[in-house]
Amino acid sequence: MNPSLELQLKTLPSEPGVYRYYDKNEHLLYVGKAKNLKKRVLSYFNKNLSGYRTRIMVGKIQRLETTIVNSEYDALLLENNLIKEHQPFYNVMLKDDKTYPWICIKNEAFPRIFLTRTKIKDGSEYYGPYAKVRPAKILLDTIKHIYKLRTCNLNLAPNKIDDGKYKVCLEYHIKNCEGPCEGLESKEDYDEKIDAIRGIIKGDFRKAKEYLVNQMMKHASNLQFEQAQLIKERLNILEDYQTKNTVVNPNIDDVDVFGMTSDETAAYVNFFKIRNGNIIQSFTTEIKKILEESDEDIMEEALIEIRQKFGSDSKEVLLPFHLSVEIPNVKLIVPKVGDKKRIVELSEKNAKEYRLEKLKQVQIVDPERHTNRIMAEMQKLLRMPVEPRHIEGFDNSNIQGTNPVSACVVFKDGKPSKADYRIFHPKTVEGPNDFATMEEVIYRRYKRMLDEAENLPQLILIDGGKGQLSSAVKSLKLLGLYGKITIVGIAKRLEEIFFPEDPIPLYLDKKSETLKILQRVRDEAHRFGVRHHRTRRKNSTIKSELEEIPGVGERTIEMLLSKLKSVKRIKESNLETLEEILGKSKAKIIHDFFNNNENHI
Repeated sequence: MNPSLELQLKTLPSEPGVYRYYDKNEHLLYVGKAKNLKKRVLSYFNKNLSGYRTRIMVGKIQRLETTIVNSEYDALLLENNLIKEHQPFYNVMLKDDKTYPWICIKNEAFPRIFLTRTKIKDGSEYYGPYAKVRPAKILLDTIKHIYKLRTCNLNLAPNKIDDGKYKVCLEYHIKNCEGPCEGLESKEDYDEKIDAIRGIIKGDFRKAKEYLVNQMMKHASNLQFEQAQLIKERLNILEDYQTKNTVVNPNIDDVDVFGMTSDETAAYVNFFKIRNGNIIQSFTTEIKKILEESDEDIMEEALIEIRQKFGSDSKEVLLPFHLSVEIPNVKLIVPKVGDKKRIVELSEKNAKEYRLEKLKQVQIVDPERHTNRIMAEMQKLLRMPVEPRHIEGFDNSNIQGTNPVSACVVFKDGKPSKADYRIFHPKTVEGPNDFATMEEVIYRRYKRMLDEAENLPQLILIDGGKGQLSSAVKSLKLLGLYGKITIVGIAKRLEEIFFPEDPIPLYLDKKSETLKILQRVRDEAHRFGVRHHRTRRKNSTIKSELEEIPGVGERTIEMLLSKLKSVKRIKESNLETLEEILGKSKAKIIHDFFNNNENHI
């Protein structure tokens, strides 16, 4: 270690702040925050440091800098700003090169309202950004159905209107505009509409409803019933839009909601901005993990970044789990029950759906990356020292102990390798003894693989509970393989995953890809075993019928069945066909038996 770096580590302050790591070329490697700089920075230089990428990064560190701040929240803000400015290689970043659309209320007389991806600092109002353009277009279309607004880019200064500089266009004649260019609509009336539209965009429909109801009543009192009916239809459009966007109790006002799901390689964060019970913003993003960051670390980063992105100043934030950071004048709440709990669950559901969508895309575009991610997830969930690139699954099939078979199926990189499937016929077990059968088959399988120096699997899956698993473990111990290969059992009823010497089973999420692969291995072993068990039982029945023929042995029967497949086809075969398979002598015996034996049915 660099002597100057070693000296720095010994003199670190125990204060909240930000630390920065540099390599030998003075490139910024990483920016981090800490409640206690000394504890956090020293943890990176622990000999038992976990995580391959973290170890690589630490090996490159030649110098560090620290900045002390007043609180952990200040450290979080400073860290966020430094990451955005310098973009260090090993930092998690909400990198997003998309330009999202905004709804603009133009700073001009008789303001236009339109969608734009460019923000200009000219005093105009911008609402958004919208993560998807469709909801913004639906909102604008709703507004245009309710209010008649100008779409032209004329300079409607009062003096130009008074001088009669402009004439109404087609939009006026088709009743999409009230004609402010000719002074047919006052600025006060137009501004009242704009004020109501601001409320709609922000999720507050009260002013808009009040405006429309007043207009409707005004027309009705003047006996202008057709105009009143048009206003009523616009009011219905507004109420329909509001109903579609109301997802929680309307009393839940001015709240930000965050949901998250994650796997080994990335986290997926969803954000809702809620006003008056309406979701007025929804945004979901994928955040790549670089140094095995925890969900809490990623959520803290996302919380600051996303709230800044969407210009949110809500005083209440709903979260799925607790964070250690405290934000001044903002309540961080983890709801336990009620509408607030349900809206957090909805946010988490959006994050999960986004993850599934991304994974499906990766599976199509980059199947290798998809496989690597699943293997890493399986290694973690099943407590394995290595990834299960080679899995073998076992299942026993028999009916009351007759014609027993044991199936061994092989999966490589999560996919069936059918050429490697094997069927075992128990040799030492009498009767229906599932445990003894499993013990024999596991011993035979891996004794042979050891003798022939074949590559052993990283994971063995036993179809069954503790009994079958214990039997398989006995054989692994005899072969000296116990502890070198991970072995688990899977019970069908509750999909419990059993580990040797652990009385408490593991329950995986029903949507977990690890569970899906284990289920597929188990089901494939069962299918393969049952198929061969049925074939053996069928052949046993056929053989017993052919064994009734005097002078016909097992070899003759096998030759017939290999060519003609069934007793029915053997019966229907002429003498010439049988002679081609068996020769004249044996063919005549069989032909005579089926055609001349009056007692044969």
